[in-house]
Amino acid sequence: MTPDVVRYRQADFLASLYRRFGPVVRMGPYTYLLGPEANRFVFAHSELFEVERAFQSLVPVDGPTSLIVSDGEDHKRRRRFVQPALAHRQIASYAPVMRANAEATIDAWRPGETVDAYQEFRRAIRRSTIHALFGEELAQDSDFFGAHLQVLINLIDRNPAVVTLLRTMRAPAWRNAMRARRAVDARVYRAIEETRQGKTAGDVLTSLVEGDGLSDLEVRDQIVTLIAAGYETTSGAMAWAVFNLLRHNGVWERAQQDDDYLGNVVNETLRLYPPAVVSARVATQDFEFAGKKIRQGTFLLYSPYVTHRLAEVFPDPLKFNPDRWETKPALHEFLPFGGGPHRCIGAGLATTELTVMLKALLQKPKPELLPQRLTPTGLAAMRPKHGLRIRVAG
Repeated sequence: MTPDVVRYRQADFLASLYRRFGPVVRMGPYTYLLGPEANRFVFAHSELFEVERAFQSLVPVDGPTSLIVSDGEDHKRRRRFVQPALAHRQIASYAPVMRANAEATIDAWRPGETVDAYQEFRRAIRRSTIHALFGEELAQDSDFFGAHLQVLINLIDRNPAVVTLLRTMRAPAWRNAMRARRAVDARVYRAIEETRQGKTAGDVLTSLVEGDGLSDLEVRDQIVTLIAAGYETTSGAMAWAVFNLLRHNGVWERAQQDDDYLGNVVNETLRLYPPAVVSARVATQDFEFAGKKIRQGTFLLYSPYVTHRLAEVFPDPLKFNPDRWETKPALHEFLPFGGGPHRCIGAGLATTELTVMLKALLQKPKPELLPQRLTPTGLAAMRPKHGLRIRVAG
């Protein structure tokens, strides 16, 4: 029997530690800063934290100059080149591309067919993200990027210590990943050169290439980060949103009629199933929080998932209740895209894409959610491990 709300055992364990020990929990090589006040502290004191060392495990995919692994002035400079194409007005112009990709995916389904909604929308989101940001020509290679980036994503989805071991030993998994990265890099560098020659179009691509001060490596890293992070996290959230629409009585029908309610469904989905279960920082100096001394160099983790499922923040937290969004929580209480200077630059793009693609689905006859055991996986991009099976309406 499919549950009403899916629980993530590993993250629920962190919540139990928070309830027992408070906001600072030391466990193994990590120190956890948990709960809303910890989030507020992290976001308000960015000078105490470094992200470059915290996200080194992402470098094999995103590259050493990616926004995700950038600090200080480098982060500000790189973000400045990407930001204009992800402004609210610009994102609105991408909606037709998102809708067309969603409709093409849904229209290919046959009545009575069983499909994996996670994988189906994952492909649609990947293609629409590439098309919207980097142009139609690069989007034609969406499946190429999906195949090669998946090899890299599979690598970094492991424990960072395992990735280090694989790299040191030059193990087959590492060599395969580096081969995939070279293929991705060759295609991206070709797009960079074509943009310089005026042969391709795409808001972010043009902004990055024509911007004064970014090296080709920096341009490559931002492109790959926006593609990989753009579809990896959003597709997981899309699967959970489809699950919520189909699992809870009356939600599908109400969302069909009310765009504001659909927006609440998206927010409630991001509350219960935030893309990042945990996020990381490294302490740049000694400091004190909640009466506990944190030493320089400590690897720190904070958890949107834990905060989002606390009864003192969201009453009856395991109930899927879109109506709770008539009142907006504080930024340190609802943080599906992080917060502070390093808040995900693609947050607006992701929520728009979710809303547009869900509206396309809601225009069709309601599919059936098949009985299944849903197992969350992925701490950086929580998704249903075995997909989400639905039956297309006959």
